[in-house]
Amino acid sequence: MSEDNNNNIVENKEKYTERICCIGAGYVGGTTMAVIAKNCPDIFVAVVDINQERINAWNSEFLPIFEPDLLETIKTAKKKNNNIIFSTDIDKYLRESTIIFISVSTPTKTYGRGAGKSFDMTSWEAVSRKIAATVETDMIIVEKSTVPVRTAEKVLTILNANKIKEDITYTIISNPEFLAEGSAINDLENPERVLIGGNNTEKGNDAVQRVSDIYRNWIPEDRILTTNLWTSELSKLASNAFLASRISSINAISAICEECGADVEEVSHVLGKDKRIGNRYLKASVGFGGSCLKKDVMALTYIAESYQLYQVASYFEMIVTINEFQKERFATRILETMYGTVKRKNICIYGFAFKKDTGDTRETCAIEIIQFLLNEEANVHVYDPKVSTKEILEYFPTVTIHKDPYEAANGAHAIVLITEWDEFKNYNYESIFQNMPKPAFIFDGRNILDEDALSEIGFHVHCVGKKSRNEQTHIVL
Repeated sequence: MSEDNNNNIVENKEKYTERICCIGAGYVGGTTMAVIAKNCPDIFVAVVDINQERINAWNSEFLPIFEPDLLETIKTAKKKNNNIIFSTDIDKYLRESTIIFISVSTPTKTYGRGAGKSFDMTSWEAVSRKIAATVETDMIIVEKSTVPVRTAEKVLTILNANKIKEDITYTIISNPEFLAEGSAINDLENPERVLIGGNNTEKGNDAVQRVSDIYRNWIPEDRILTTNLWTSELSKLASNAFLASRISSINAISAICEECGADVEEVSHVLGKDKRIGNRYLKASVGFGGSCLKKDVMALTYIAESYQLYQVASYFEMIVTINEFQKERFATRILETMYGTVKRKNICIYGFAFKKDTGDTRETCAIEIIQFLLNEEANVHVYDPKVSTKEILEYFPTVTIHKDPYEAANGAHAIVLITEWDEFKNYNYESIFQNMPKPAFIFDGRNILDEDALSEIGFHVHCVGKKSRNEQTHIVL
């Protein structure tokens, strides 16, 4: 069955007030366009991508990403409005669009100048050239991906240098996403804010209003914020940097707690009662992961360096340094607690995704922890309820993957919890304990387990930001 037949869309061009073409059928493009299509019956949405396998997945029951309620949202949009399609026919939907959203990846560069910090904008330049070579009318182009500040002017330069008609005018709008994996659909349906940035010109203001009108279909006016282009582009990076800084701040406090006997959970509670601070993102853990936080903080570091703001750059870079320190400290604590060696010991890893309610493994803390244990010649066994065996083995071909959490822990000298999946809190740990060599260790990298109950069973429990009741270790990295 072809992709378009699979969608079963009957296109009536006169029916729609806007025709969106979203380039990039990844996480942001797929989720955002699904919610727009569901809430906007008078807008036609085409999500296009060069990856045929990915498009086939979007057109099936087995989506290329796991996100709660996403499949149901797409089904609702198709059944109720019949206005969303996933396709590889990029030229067709570019030419027929009235607004283009760009949602292609902007990974961290791994080569050349800015490697490890700067965004790799290769895909963005390619898409810009594709638009210029295809679009034949004036066009609003919306930055949906996270991009460096002043990307819009570079994109406009490429578009104007390559447009197929001299009288075509392009208007660039910034509309960054503020999604959290695992709650993306709710974040889109009930956002705290929608940010739309544009130039203060007649065409710029008109474009801002047209993009705003899309969101007005379901979002209250007071949550739609409009700014200039550069404010919008920078605000996305600043938002993730602030979130990451809170995580690294509480993790830095957790290291002190482990040494002095304070309880980081109690410290977080005290801090959260201060209205100036608030209680969100104050959960100590093994560290943050995912595709955004580290990438965006390092990009902000690079931007500051490019403006010769070296003290500012150092401040932001330290956020990532603390995150790497936290992962190394957690892994070292496992080794030191288990008498300085894990060689030939069975270590059960609970969780490989970077957070619960997603199958995303990008920048997951599991990578560093497992690599550390393998370097120490441990036998590593992994269980995750959503990440596929194939994906884990692509990272670590020698680990053992389990489909059953009890089987994974059978015979394990230690359980290392890395992802905060809710199901981990509900296991029969008495049964698990009976099948482990003694002493049986649990290292809770997310502080979600009942330490008192586990200790009562007989486990030696080690939580982030708390002294152990059984072993006293002084971790020096």
